[in-house]
Amino acid sequence: MNSILRFIRAKQILLLIAIGIVSIILWNTYQFFKEFQRQEIVKMEILADAYFQFNKAKPEDDISLLVKIIENNTSIPMIVTDDQKNILLDQNIYYKTEEKNQVLREKLKEMKGLHLPIEINISETKSQYIYYSHSEILNKLRFYPLALILIFIVFLFIIYAVFNASSISEKNKLWSGMAKETAHQIGTPLSSLLGWVEILRTENVNPSYINEIEKDIEHLNIIANRFSKIGSKPILELHNPSEIIEKTIEYFKIRTSKSIVFNYNKPFDEVKIMLNKDLFGWVLENIIKNAIDAMQGKGNIDIQLININSGIQILITDTGKGIPKNLHKKIFEPGFTTKTRGWGLGLSLTKRIINKYHNGKVFVKQSQKHTGSTFQINIPK
Repeated sequence: MNSILRFIRAKQILLLIAIGIVSIILWNTYQFFKEFQRQEIVKMEILADAYFQFNKAKPEDDISLLVKIIENNTSIPMIVTDDQKNILLDQNIYYKTEEKNQVLREKLKEMKGLHLPIEINISETKSQYIYYSHSEILNKLRFYPLALILIFIVFLFIIYAVFNASSISEKNKLWSGMAKETAHQIGTPLSSLLGWVEILRTENVNPSYINEIEKDIEHLNIIANRFSKIGSKPILELHNPSEIIEKTIEYFKIRTSKSIVFNYNKPFDEVKIMLNKDLFGWVLENIIKNAIDAMQGKGNIDIQLININSGIQILITDTGKGIPKNLHKKIFEPGFTTKTRGWGLGLSLTKRIINKYHNGKVFVKQSQKHTGSTFQINIPK
């Protein structure tokens, strides 16, 4: 529990640090943008004054400085118009000769939306107006925060992916360790039970009772074997799934209510497919056990094995209370259960065994309230 809390706290701290860093960078970028924008406005005011002085200059006046100021504007797009909005001059606007008028009109319209024009009084009755827009550098700065936010989102996604992978790995190690320890703990009483069975034989106990006890011991041994395989890649061998299904049904028939009827429909031809016998049996047991619980001790369980070209399909149908549609996927999540008791691991392990180890699929094919549910298992050849 402490390690989980530390893990969550570490994620929160890293997230806060990342948000803090990006916030500072965004704020500084915004301030830099505003300052750069202010400086461009000042430059245009100086340029407008130079342009005004240039128009007022007499032939004998030295206008070299004014010309230099005007010519040195190599970055800020500018258009000068007269009172009738006729374009007299343009600077730093690029166009083809045949497109000049159209480009300048569009650019002028854009400039009118960005800044108020700077008015230059040529005479008492005439004025000229300087329109301007942002320089290329300022335009790029405008989009820089968006790029930074995108980088921040990618950064957060990477952090999340790394921590999530670490969390999943840690959980897998935890479950694997618990499973292997469970298998180890089951081994001791199993050995003892085998000894007690031999004692019962000497006591002339009904052989049928001993036979059933041995079946349960064998089943416990299978369970221990299953737990020991969690966390390691299981070996797949060629098996007839029908034999495993029949054996599972026989085991449940004796240990469940007589009011539960099992029906099994198998193909005429023998089917063989690559399976891990113990884990596949575990899948069947988990689904059948859930079906028995859903029917509350009374109903039918129909199992059908279908042989198709790509593999096999297994349909397990019960007449229980059904599963709401919004839970069809959720029931396979670790820890989810609708029962008052239970860890919610059965169907999660079922999905892991079929999807990961057998490259197949398991899902709720259909379910209706108070009518029953059908689980489908697909395993490729």
